[in-house]
Amino acid sequence: MTYNRKLLNKAKRHPEKQKNPDQPSGRKPDWLRVSAPQGKKFTETLEIVRKGHLTTVCEEAGCPNIGECWRHKHAAFMILGEVCTRSCAFCNVATGKPDQVDKTEPLRIGVAVKQMGLKHVVVTAVDRDDLEDGGADHFVKTIQAIRIKSPGTTIEVLPGDFKGNNRDIDHVVRAKPDVFNHNLETVPRLYPTIRPGGRYFRSMRLLERVKEVDPTMFTKSGMMVGLGESMEEVLQVMDDMRSADVDFITIGQYMQPTPKHTPVMKWWTPDEFKVFEKKAYAKGFLMVSATPLTRSSHHAGEYFIKLKEAREKKYGNLNN
Repeated sequence: MTYNRKLLNKAKRHPEKQKNPDQPSGRKPDWLRVSAPQGKKFTETLEIVRKGHLTTVCEEAGCPNIGECWRHKHAAFMILGEVCTRSCAFCNVATGKPDQVDKTEPLRIGVAVKQMGLKHVVVTAVDRDDLEDGGADHFVKTIQAIRIKSPGTTIEVLPGDFKGNNRDIDHVVRAKPDVFNHNLETVPRLYPTIRPGGRYFRSMRLLERVKEVDPTMFTKSGMMVGLGESMEEVLQVMDDMRSADVDFITIGQYMQPTPKHTPVMKWWTPDEFKVFEKKAYAKGFLMVSATPLTRSSHHAGEYFIKLKEAREKKYGNLNN
């Protein structure tokens, strides 16, 4: 089987962006080059995803790390369909009116996790503002199905903001994922243009709420740079995350999916990412991943092990 990522007509995939003028970002720097997806293990992962009729954010978001991750049988499953109700300026996931929720999806994901022998799995989703609970119960059912089919697998969820509804946030937290991840994506000043469907402080409040419901749950959040933010603004977001007791921060370089998406304003260098890493650790994060190719679910399983070790070293075992 050869890899052929689902390519939709751009106008159909992003109808809200078709009036935008083309704004190419230019040639990527050498440090952002990645090898093309290939290899036996990559193909095996692809076959499991296809046979299970599953959606992965690896494909839908055009992640540059898909070759590396799938070769190691790592995948981030995207539930609740492949059409998002929001239209973030940076995102390559299709936007529009989603289909009805597939009630068989949680079980199929549980089966795929078992087949792939995953030690750690990431479950994310499109935003579903059309649903009363924003898809919270579907997240819970997916967590439960994975626990039944692959009880030894640790689970990381990466949901949207549930419009700030505590009932829905609490429902997912009480299903006991091992990591609750919610990305801030960018700095507050850029939200109106980059993430118009979101609200910065609503997302911050969600991260705080997770810790209020379960103080022992690991929380994680990420952002992209290259959208026009300053170093000072990134450092302020770090401070805001720490005020919400976020344990793990990821920072990666934004890469423009198509000329209709918002252009790259700056290619941050590997040395500047090292500054981000140093500053973040100094502010008290237990775990930091800050490189040009960092993505929220990249190396998630390895980092989860290190995250547990870092907390135990600092605080002891909080679950005792």
